[in-house]
Amino acid sequence: MRRNLLTLALLTPLSIVATTLVVASPASAHGYISSPPSRQALCASGAISNCGDVQWEPQSVEAPKGRTQCSGGVGRFAQLDDESKGWPATSVGSSVTFNWVLTARHATSTWQYFIGSAKVAEFNDGGAQPGATVRHTVNFGGYGGRQKVLAVWNVADTTNAFYACVDLQFGGSGNPGPSPTPTPRPTATPAQPPATPPPAGGTWAAGASYPAGATVTYGGLSYRCKQAHTAIAGWEPPNVPALWDRA
Repeated sequence: MRRNLLTLALLTPLSIVATTLVVASPASAHGYISSPPSRQALCASGAISNCGDVQWEPQSVEAPKGRTQCSGGVGRFAQLDDESKGWPATSVGSSVTFNWVLTARHATSTWQYFIGSAKVAEFNDGGAQPGATVRHTVNFGGYGGRQKVLAVWNVADTTNAFYACVDLQFGGSGNPGPSPTPTPRPTATPAQPPATPPPAGGTWAAGASYPAGATVTYGGLSYRCKQAHTAIAGWEPPNVPALWDRA
């Protein structure tokens, strides 16, 4: 009996530590809009500086469903709500295709797109598990000028959702909107993939924007881009087969 009690005494602290480690482990990565570049994509690529944690975790803007902020109301991502940062707006027509890159493919109820309080579009997945990349084409007919789109990915089996804001300039030209500071804001340069693919054989680099079809080299091998995105550290071509194929 004394031996059993001693064994229990030795094991119990270890069990507590192991349980604590499991509970305290951070959640796995999830997903965000890569094109047109969301605010977190701009932060991750370095196009916007001083973004705090989101520059390292663009895929982690997760909060309870029903939030209306770009940050989802999460304090450590509050920089996404800061309108004084001069977010560039991507010039688009009335129809826009949003590209999500998912690093954890949660079962999904709906995908929603809002301008202000108006829900412009909703896509119902009915609880299905999405692929590693997801595309939605949304018709914004009737909207003009600079607009901020809030995109929401509602998870089916939890109470949480993922949030991303995308700044758009409808009409394709013109001033993107009044500056939030006394200094006039110049016409935004669209933070989108270049019009033509980089030359074949170019070396992959974090922070670069790659359109579908672009070819790069990495580790002495050639790869072709499958999905337009802005590259970040950790998404090297051999690590993300959803984004790159061997050329």
